[in-house]
Amino acid sequence: MSSTTRDPDRLVLFTDAVVAIAVTLLILPLVELVPEAQGELTAPEVITQHKPEIFSFLLSFVVISSFWFGHHRLFEHVRAYTPTILRLNSLWLLAVVVLPFPTEIVGAYDAGRFTAGLYTGTILVLSICQTALTWLVKGHPTLENPENPVSKAEFRSDCLLTGLTLVAFVLAAFVPGVHFYALLLLLLAPLVGRVSRRRRKRVS
Repeated sequence: MSSTTRDPDRLVLFTDAVVAIAVTLLILPLVELVPEAQGELTAPEVITQHKPEIFSFLLSFVVISSFWFGHHRLFEHVRAYTPTILRLNSLWLLAVVVLPFPTEIVGAYDAGRFTAGLYTGTILVLSICQTALTWLVKGHPTLENPENPVSKAEFRSDCLLTGLTLVAFVLAAFVPGVHFYALLLLLLAPLVGRVSRRRRKRVS
């Protein structure tokens, strides 16, 4: 069994810095559009003729922000970490850093099964890593803060999001015509979670 290492503050600070850089990279292609379009397009045309790039930027910003919020919430429950946690967190960061690449592809190419699958697959890796981190921490006598444990609702929420993301990936990558509409499934996660909690309250 891996021995516990140190306080997670350093890991959290490093993660926050990497996420901040990844979010900054998302906007750079849009910034570069302005000098390239100067003299050829008017200011409003720079926006109207680059809607896919703007959409992909906003989508990825929301995705990264949402997962960062989840990561931040999870590490409020963590008091120490192991090499396994460190490696899994590094994989989570890899997916965050990679996301600007499929974001650029989405903005530059027409929507198709490959582009939608690549983008949704990156989000799936993020979601799997986050759920795995939650699973490793939950109930662990050394990693979990006994005064602020991971709740069952939080763990179920992560599992639900990963399940919906998996379905979205399959639809986006393998079903013709679905493309990025599959990501709308992720909006169901909060609704399904609320319905599930209400049912459990009625049963109890």
